[in-house]
Amino acid sequence: MEFRRLDIPDLILIVPRRFSDERGWFAETWTAARFAEIGIDLLFVQDNHSYSRQAGTVRGLHFQLPPHAQAKLVRVLRGAAFDVAVDLRRGSPTYGRFVTTTLSAERGEELFVPAGFAHGFSTLQPDTEVFYKVDKPYAPAADSGLLWNDPDLAIPWPVQREAAILSEKDGKLPRFADFESPFSYP
Repeated sequence: MEFRRLDIPDLILIVPRRFSDERGWFAETWTAARFAEIGIDLLFVQDNHSYSRQAGTVRGLHFQLPPHAQAKLVRVLRGAAFDVAVDLRRGSPTYGRFVTTTLSAERGEELFVPAGFAHGFSTLQPDTEVFYKVDKPYAPAADSGLLWNDPDLAIPWPVQREAAILSEKDGKLPRFADFESPFSYP
């Protein structure tokens, strides 16, 4: 496995090594000891799997409030997604900044998103499936988020507002300027 720290160093892109032959390929996508060596020493307690029929489906920007804040390990099982993580940790040198990356089933990359980040994605292909592990279970009372296309964040989404397919809930999330962050930088 290759581990690459991104522009916000707490975000890590993981590229599993694939072993290919005439049957297809095999890859390890999670090895507790290898991840612990680079500081991801978590007990993942829940797996989530989403399916999006159409390209341009937007999910996010989501997070859970403390004490239920979740770290996530995200990968695409089918299709491709434009993935985004926004730093919400007060006092962080990258507070309010974001990182984007493309995750695809073809390449098999994974993105580690620690607690204290908002996360979202837009599907780039029809029939995209996104799978992610989290280290805290879903807590409905702690469910929160930010408006995906907030002009203050200026995320360069690959889909225009008019063409985006999103839930009613995601379309009504607050803007970053109206968000009082409960997360702090260690």
